[in-house]
Amino acid sequence: MIEAPISNPPNAYLEIIGPLIDKARDFMEAGQKLQAFAFIGNLTTQHVVPVMIQPGSAEDKDQSARLIQSAALALDADFVFTIMEAWSLRPDKMPQMDAILEKYGSVGASPYAVDVCSLILETKRGVWVAQPRIKPEGISKKKRTIDVVEFRFFTEVEGRFVHLLPKKADDEPPSILH
Repeated sequence: MIEAPISNPPNAYLEIIGPLIDKARDFMEAGQKLQAFAFIGNLTTQHVVPVMIQPGSAEDKDQSARLIQSAALALDADFVFTIMEAWSLRPDKMPQMDAILEKYGSVGASPYAVDVCSLILETKRGVWVAQPRIKPEGISKKKRTIDVVEFRFFTEVEGRFVHLLPKKADDEPPSILH
């Protein structure tokens, strides 16, 4: 990943994804598990379609990615916004990521994993990612909340749930646009 400084997505996207982030926080604060979803949208038509992401096997996740790509093509989508629970390394352990993956096999299996809410906004201009920590809400064992959401802009990203938008002939390379 090539990371740029903290930068919020343009307001046109924030107006759509802000309420989705708030709804995810509400579910968690009500003691519910956060179901992974992708929201595929077209800014011109203001049409947004949710697609449930199936957790579990690699085949389930691959099938979910194909469904998201199909919906993005059908909508002539401008963006894909995914929300899911994930594990990340503690910030102080990021420099040792390769060694940790080699030793434990995955971030989640390591003692350095932290629960995060993975928020990924893919646009034609690049990808914004936020991974606020998931923390307990008060003294409850079931209620949780997410920390402050701070997006970072990336020009290069890899993974199953990115590069889901259809390519167009007039697409420009990623750059921050406000």
